[in-house]
Amino acid sequence: MMDKVCATLLGLVLMPPALQAADWPQWRGPERNGQFVGAGWPERLDANHLGQVWRVELGPSYSGPITVGDRVFTTETKDAKYEVVTAFNRHTGEPLWRSQWEGALRVPFFAKSNGDWIRATPASDGESLFVAGMRDVLVCLEVQSGEERWRLDCVEEFDTPVPDFGFVCSPLVDGEAVYVQAGASLFKLNKRTGEVLWRTLQDGGGMWEGVFSSPVIRTLAGKRQLIALTRAKLAGVELADGQLLWEQPVKAFRGMNILTPVVCEDLLFTSSYGGKTIGYEVFKSGGRFQVAEAWQHKAQGYMSTPVVVDTVAYTHLRSQRIMAIEVATGRELWTSDKSFGKYWSLVARGDRLLALDQRGLLLLFRANKEKFDLLDQRQLTDQETWAHLAVTNDGLLVRELNALTAYAWVNRREVQPTP
Repeated sequence: MMDKVCATLLGLVLMPPALQAADWPQWRGPERNGQFVGAGWPERLDANHLGQVWRVELGPSYSGPITVGDRVFTTETKDAKYEVVTAFNRHTGEPLWRSQWEGALRVPFFAKSNGDWIRATPASDGESLFVAGMRDVLVCLEVQSGEERWRLDCVEEFDTPVPDFGFVCSPLVDGEAVYVQAGASLFKLNKRTGEVLWRTLQDGGGMWEGVFSSPVIRTLAGKRQLIALTRAKLAGVELADGQLLWEQPVKAFRGMNILTPVVCEDLLFTSSYGGKTIGYEVFKSGGRFQVAEAWQHKAQGYMSTPVVVDTVAYTHLRSQRIMAIEVATGRELWTSDKSFGKYWSLVARGDRLLALDQRGLLLLFRANKEKFDLLDQRQLTDQETWAHLAVTNDGLLVRELNALTAYAWVNRREVQPTP
């Protein structure tokens, strides 16, 4: 029972009626947990099983593509001056509309290797598209036409500086609200008007202002809540009014807390650059929420958020190796002998995991508590692929640094039953 809960049910982000189960409408998928529940995958990634359908050249971006119905949306930075959002026909690659605004940003010299271009993955409720621009601007566009509905400039609204690394957090849509970590804080908006409903976890700005992580909504200790990782702490926040329910300091080198928090039952964990991998238990005592360290492991994460299968987290480390760790105990099951690129975007379906490596390599491996069980791998591109992989019933969408490519499963005869 716990296995199924961890994989598909815990912390369900309710989708409005306009969205379909097959959509990939936000960062890390429908439930924001890197889990895909649609049709199964073959055991091979060669051209006989995964074929390229179309490819469109674009300006650079780290935003993951998202899908709503027959449309796919992605962003780009153009001419080092404009930020552009484009809607494509998901089946043909035909552009349907484009929207753009001035919004480029030059990041500090020590981060130049990761580029000046737009970073956050958009989110959609099926009617609107919420796009984070680098200069701390959130723009709401109409899905069908690309018409702008509203925009919020955090610098003007909150009198905060432009973040040094840009707007990195991927917006989260839930019900009638949008939640984002920007403007040196965490805040809730009315998704139809852009009105700020509450604001919390203000960090005061400064040179290191701006977070890297993206929040999730999960149920902990019987309470559905917003869970956010700032550059200094983990926190649980009341959805209705922004009240801080609990908080826990998390140490990281220069505040490099980047992962999206991972939850399994009442235990959550994260892993930081220059810190450790730590599991925390959230519980209620005397009518108040409490948080306590359940375990810690010396391994350090970097930018790749793990996925959980059968209560085991598969995580890509700062060492560029892959580790399997028991969520409940923190016990390391194995670490791969081989190292990979600097980043993986991970998606699980049953006991199969797809990993898109930052070097353009796609890997397919089996969830296995005994070893790293690689089934196949394929070099999709020589470009970097920092953007998160998007998965649909019929294939994959890969945002290369300067292109968007659609792939379709060609042969599913080797698909195994869902475990």
